[in-house]
Amino acid sequence: MLPWLLYPFRDLVPGFSVFRYVTFRTAMAAATAMVLSLLLGPWVIRTLTALKMGQHIRDVGPEHHQKKAGTPTMGGILILLVITVSTLLWCDLKNGAIWVALMALLGFGTVGAFDDAQKLLKKQNLGLSSWQKMALLTGISLVVAWLILHFGLRGSTTSQLSVPFFKNFRPDVGVFLIPWIWLVMVGTSNAVNLTDGLDGLATGGTLIVSLTYAILAYVVGHVKIAAYLVVPHVPGGAELSVFMGAMAGACLGFLWYNAHPAEVFMGDTGSLGLGGALGTVAVIIKQEVLLVIAGGLFVVEAVSVILQVGSFKLRGGKRIFRMAPFHHHLELGGLQETKVVIRMWITAIVCSILALSSLKLR
Repeated sequence: MLPWLLYPFRDLVPGFSVFRYVTFRTAMAAATAMVLSLLLGPWVIRTLTALKMGQHIRDVGPEHHQKKAGTPTMGGILILLVITVSTLLWCDLKNGAIWVALMALLGFGTVGAFDDAQKLLKKQNLGLSSWQKMALLTGISLVVAWLILHFGLRGSTTSQLSVPFFKNFRPDVGVFLIPWIWLVMVGTSNAVNLTDGLDGLATGGTLIVSLTYAILAYVVGHVKIAAYLVVPHVPGGAELSVFMGAMAGACLGFLWYNAHPAEVFMGDTGSLGLGGALGTVAVIIKQEVLLVIAGGLFVVEAVSVILQVGSFKLRGGKRIFRMAPFHHHLELGGLQETKVVIRMWITAIVCSILALSSLKLR
């Protein structure tokens, strides 16, 4: 909105020409989202507390987590709000990819909000059933997939995938593109959701991956840089850098209140919304395979749950981990919560560096 309003005055007001630069608007979107999060955070926390939206802690979790019962949840509403406002302020709203990314953010976030509301109404940590949640997420994913394909947001080579560390290996998923998009979106959202079990863990992890994908979006959206690095060029993809900048800024501001000991939890409202948006951006800029590396933290958490459930069912109740997701396994092994979180953040940073290095190591 602001670029559209102010850039035409570039010849009258010195400095207004910067509004056409993606890098400037990405930085401003991040700063705007962060400041809004910091300013609105106390009011949101007070409001959630007054509405008695306190988190219910499962008895099967680590015992010391019971102390967190009553901490306000659904703080993801703040994250979704500031990302939306910042995006509308700083993005080129003529770019269809921005609207699709916002739809995924708000659509998945709404499903998460329903889930959180059910937990609060039932006064337990079980909201929507797994089938209900999956059906809703699938419906939104299919709409997003149709929009991406209908408007050609992935560029001309729509069904080709970009594989990290390989220049010319670009498998074509063909008719399986829609199921592939569904898998990426739903898988990413659930992985972020599973990671959201310790104070600040999912928030910090999403912040790191968002910054990584802000860089990737800029790279694929720039014709010369994309050609130099031999990655698929996606026209208009650079504008998603601004959206990812807003996401990173929102997470940074929210982390101020979500860091241990957390004053507020994002809940499924935040984790599903952030994961859905991240998966959508990865699909549009054709870097969804790289998300396995960049989002290594989320992959480890999701895989640990899959292995634990599979082992329990197939091996007669035997478990691989002390508890899943993996962060609980580390806690029960004797590590303090803050140490687990910081070490997992470090892991996320290493994964992101490896992902970015793949652009050159081909």
